[in-house]
Amino acid sequence: MVTLANLLDGHPANKNSIIIPGSESATYQSFSNEIERIAGLLAGSGLERGKAVSIVLGNGLDFMVTFLAVTRAGAIAAPLNSAYTVDEFQFFMEDAQAQLVIASEDAEAAIQAADSLDIPVAIISGNRIGELTLSRNGTSLSKNVDVAPPTAEDLALFLHTSGTTSRPKGVPLTHGNLMASLSNIVGTYDLDGDDTAMVVMPLFHVHGLIGVALSSLRSGGTIVIPPRFSASTFWKDQRDTNSTWYSAVPTIHQILLMRATEDGAPNKSFRFIRSCSAALAPTVFNDLEARFGAPVLEAYGMTEASHQMSSNPLPPGSRSPGTVGVGTGVEIGIMDDNGNLETTGNRGEVVIKGPNVTHGYHNNPEANAEAFIKGWFKTGDQGELSTDGVLTLTGRLKELINRGGEKISPLEVDAALIKHPSISEAVCFGVPDEKYGEIVQAAVVLSSDSNEGAIREFCEQQLADFKIPERVYIVDELPRTATGKIQRRHVAAKFAE
Repeated sequence: MVTLANLLDGHPANKNSIIIPGSESATYQSFSNEIERIAGLLAGSGLERGKAVSIVLGNGLDFMVTFLAVTRAGAIAAPLNSAYTVDEFQFFMEDAQAQLVIASEDAEAAIQAADSLDIPVAIISGNRIGELTLSRNGTSLSKNVDVAPPTAEDLALFLHTSGTTSRPKGVPLTHGNLMASLSNIVGTYDLDGDDTAMVVMPLFHVHGLIGVALSSLRSGGTIVIPPRFSASTFWKDQRDTNSTWYSAVPTIHQILLMRATEDGAPNKSFRFIRSCSAALAPTVFNDLEARFGAPVLEAYGMTEASHQMSSNPLPPGSRSPGTVGVGTGVEIGIMDDNGNLETTGNRGEVVIKGPNVTHGYHNNPEANAEAFIKGWFKTGDQGELSTDGVLTLTGRLKELINRGGEKISPLEVDAALIKHPSISEAVCFGVPDEKYGEIVQAAVVLSSDSNEGAIREFCEQQLADFKIPERVYIVDELPRTATGKIQRRHVAAKFAE
């Protein structure tokens, strides 16, 4: 298998590939046929190979078909969070140079953004295999043409990752990058056709898309996709589908633990439970294993590495809370400030190399010069390796705020706050939080009358909900260093209490 076009090859035609709880299920054959049909319709409508298509859809059959059809047609899939504002959609669509937006008819902000940029919009409707329709300007697409398959070197996926600047960085990933990552994940967890995975993470993220959905299809397994994570239906869906594993951020694990008794959660059901995208507290690790009777495997991933870089192994391999395991088909090193690899046990920046790693950020030579050194990619995370190659993450060198797996650039929030007509200075920061790991707070200096509620309402027009500061401190001045600089960690230390 060299591209996503081969993802469904070689699996039993009548085996379930996707189950939508309470609705539709699709066999590998019917799913493959639908991908080919939609790819042909896209090509027939003039879709150009090698150009991006923004996809604004929730978790569901339509997302999976659309994503794989776009890549099958030789274009680049660029999934976006449907919670974005018009301004955010405009930035992401323009930066990806999207040739088309595929969305549901209720994606008003995305459609408005596309219209403002003169990007055509295709509306996808229907929720059953063979009945999905694509329409533009109210007319259904009907011309269907055969399309040549993509190559391993062709770009398949375009995502954005927030950096320490206010400008999110575009991350292009090739079919070869993705297929290498999928093989690594399948091998790490011994995934096969007997496995059924619960998809509880958003499919516009690498965690849900690559870490669970595509890796399961790569192995010939089945994926269960509810429209969104719901703790109240999670265990019913698990029982009805005999799901064998799921992967989530620590926030979701904690919610399931808190509700386990009232929801009648079984004492043993999963083959394993995976945790990724944010640090899992050792107490939660131990409680998960004790309550749900399954090994908990913490993994380490990032967009630039097509998701997974390391993971704790399945039993009888050793796993330790607080660590993220060993490299999974990815070479991991620790580098000092001078670009030299550290010896075992020394702390430094985590660096990686492997066929899953992006070849570079999109139109961002400065970021590429900073991120790549001597053939290694610098993750921006701090850590250390044991003599057995087990990685422990000890902090973030970058200032990203990690809210339940959502990486938020503080400067992006600062920039939104400073647009407020009454704010003269603003700085946001992450604060430890039991549920989300970190939450966003901010401190501002006013130039005219305003209040916390009005400032948060203003942010609702500028930022997705998860980026809006949960507390806004109004102060006379911000703490500064002796040289007059505002350092985020000093502000956080002052107000986080």
